[in-house]
Amino acid sequence: MLEEFKNAFQKPNNAHVQLIIINVVIFIALGILMVVSEISGFPSVFNFVHTQFQIPARLTEFVTRPWTLLSYSFAHDLSGIFHILFNMLTLYWFGKLFVEYLGSDKLVAVYVLGAIAGGLFYLLSYNLIPYFVERSAANPIIMVGASASVNAIVVAAASLLPDYTFFLLFFGAVRIKYIAAIIVFLSFLGTIGSNAGGNLAHLGGALMGFIYIKQLQIGVNWGGWITAVVDATRNLFQPRPKVKVTYRKEEAKAKKSSPSFTKASQDEIDSILDKISDRGYESLSKEEKEKLFNASKK
Repeated sequence: MLEEFKNAFQKPNNAHVQLIIINVVIFIALGILMVVSEISGFPSVFNFVHTQFQIPARLTEFVTRPWTLLSYSFAHDLSGIFHILFNMLTLYWFGKLFVEYLGSDKLVAVYVLGAIAGGLFYLLSYNLIPYFVERSAANPIIMVGASASVNAIVVAAASLLPDYTFFLLFFGAVRIKYIAAIIVFLSFLGTIGSNAGGNLAHLGGALMGFIYIKQLQIGVNWGGWITAVVDATRNLFQPRPKVKVTYRKEEAKAKKSSPSFTKASQDEIDSILDKISDRGYESLSKEEKEKLFNASKK
């Protein structure tokens, strides 16, 4: 099973599956910690760890752990399976469609932007709107779940391809713009229900998904900084290929009479091809294009 998860995670242009695996792994890890902590008589251990994923409604509490503006979107309610199940199924269906047209980098960007927008909408509502301020004052309110990020992806996909159809059980072919509209409307109705905070975040994420696509269509990529951060982080953990350089008299003479070309190892070529699969040929640097050109002549 671990090998299958590893292979699925390492597939190129597969961000929707990668995000699902991250969410599932965190769900399992927190679930195991919850049970072990309770049985061993140290429930405070689980409570401390779980708190690092919970975004609180009160600003005075939020400022003590600001990372929860993002971390909450990778944790789910541990009292049942349906919260994470519905989120991951929706992420898979709409995420797969999104990746097919815009690639993995932009999917990750929308997921993160949706989480941030949902968290901010939730915080602003509970600290500025009297109706929600009163509710948070009466009882401490916290939130976890990927729904804001998933809603951002759903609305982004529907904004990009409104007439694309999904075949739903009992309903048949349904255009995704109607699916997105129903999800958003149900979230709006839920803002006065028992999960008001979660539904407020859903609306914030949905709004971000719509804005992201509209901005992208005029050439503005709001998620460019997220892609840069993810790439920089990924490069820190990728081993650099060891390039052995040798010189021969014949090669030295040839270099004097002909232009020099950058040679690339097979690992570098594979890395370049993966980059093309993820973000297209135009994302390559001048050096990477030269390496690929030289390799094609062998």
